[in-house]
Amino acid sequence: MTIAELLPPLAEPITLAEVKAHLRLETGDEDALLSALIRAAREHLEGQTGLCLIVRPLRLYLDDWPETKVIQIARGPVQTIETVTVYDALGESVEADVAGYLLDGAARPARLILPERPTTMRALNGIEIDFTAGFGESGADVPDTLKRALLLHVAAMFELRGALALDEQPGAVPQGYDRLIAPHCMRRL
Repeated sequence: MTIAELLPPLAEPITLAEVKAHLRLETGDEDALLSALIRAAREHLEGQTGLCLIVRPLRLYLDDWPETKVIQIARGPVQTIETVTVYDALGESVEADVAGYLLDGAARPARLILPERPTTMRALNGIEIDFTAGFGESGADVPDTLKRALLLHVAAMFELRGALALDEQPGAVPQGYDRLIAPHCMRRL
């Protein structure tokens, strides 16, 4: 199972103005750096939690259908299922009918049951499920504890800006960050 991001989010969960207020910065001298640090902090948090903070399209690749009827989607919260594509013997894509699907998008991992599961003839990544995941269109939809964790993380990375290059971030995770994101992390055995 592989999940690919089809498009980046149209916004970030915290704004440049929120970060500058948190850091008590009044000038625009560091705006480009702060914007890059916001993106790095979001990507790190999403990697740690398996969440999509802002709504965007993603694609789940499967080699074959799971033995049970339930398809698990590790990234969430899943809002909608857009398309399901399989491949025929000639390698041509065939869009499956997704009308009547059952989705528990808020579950961790999200669970999907399709009314039919057409056969794929491609051995690897023969099934593609396009879906939309995220809390909402803007930071107003993101839980406050996650936004607070992002602000703390951006501040810690900003503090290290002279010691670490942007491509080496995140260089540090601030104290308390793990406690803020812990309720949103999936636990695995």
